[in-house]
Amino acid sequence: MDSLKNEIFKHFESIIIVIVIAALIFINWIVPYKLGFLNFFYLPIILAGYLKGQRAAVLSAVLCILAVVVYIIGYPEAFFVSEVDELYVFASLAAWGSFLILTSAAIGYLYEQNKQKVDDLKSAYYGILEILSKYLESADEYTQGHSVRVAHLANDIARVMGLPSFERENIRTAALLHDIGKAEVSMDIVQKAASLTSDEKAMMSEHTEKGARILSLVGTILKDAIPIVLAHHNYYYSDKEADASGKDPLPIGVSIVAVADAYDAMVTDRPYRAGMQSWKAYEELEKSAGKQFDPKVVKAFKEVLISNRKYR
Repeated sequence: MDSLKNEIFKHFESIIIVIVIAALIFINWIVPYKLGFLNFFYLPIILAGYLKGQRAAVLSAVLCILAVVVYIIGYPEAFFVSEVDELYVFASLAAWGSFLILTSAAIGYLYEQNKQKVDDLKSAYYGILEILSKYLESADEYTQGHSVRVAHLANDIARVMGLPSFERENIRTAALLHDIGKAEVSMDIVQKAASLTSDEKAMMSEHTEKGARILSLVGTILKDAIPIVLAHHNYYYSDKEADASGKDPLPIGVSIVAVADAYDAMVTDRPYRAGMQSWKAYEELEKSAGKQFDPKVVKAFKEVLISNRKYR
């Protein structure tokens, strides 16, 4: 059932376009004046261009035209009535088909141009976030690159789990900035090789709240990342446990970043210990699945670990 839901969500836009075209074809059967109804076929074309781009828009237009042609061949009396000149009908159909193709190409082109600009802004946005995360980690040689690695791993886990692109982007952003609160924690504590005292542990644990507060200063642009940054050290609890305690279950982004963060921390050398081997770190995650970490996320992480050598 979950795989079916993921497939539907993955192809949701295409499904909507097909449904709209099918609905229009069906409605066309019961509409008496067919020629005037043809203008409604611009709806799926605009939808396809806006959601999927030029190629999908043109293909949708061709599909609509073919559907109408097949209908005319099967039921010519629906368009060619005695009181209407045949030449007028042919001219109207030709004009409709031509404008449908031109409209689809134009809307698709404008969509792709706008999408390219948005992609360029996103690239600059993520580049700035990576620079920021590297700058924050530059004072501690043992955590340099940690946030970037966690972001890449979290994104790959989310992709394997079939999450939509906008949700993966939020998770990747939160992963890049999940330790930003450490900027307000003394670097002596962050870099400390010996065990932390109770007070120092309390100060270190506050970095999630500090990070959420820092991100809230930016405004709404990072609002979807804040809950993940705030809760990425929280323990997983099942839906059943959430119902029993009255708590809301953790967002899936929190569980993904928690697994990616814990894995990278285990395999990275620290002042007080050497990093674990990847298989050993995975065993530790698997032992804590259902207790500290979401079992579904740990399972997806295993797929990432097996298929991608850069994490081993």
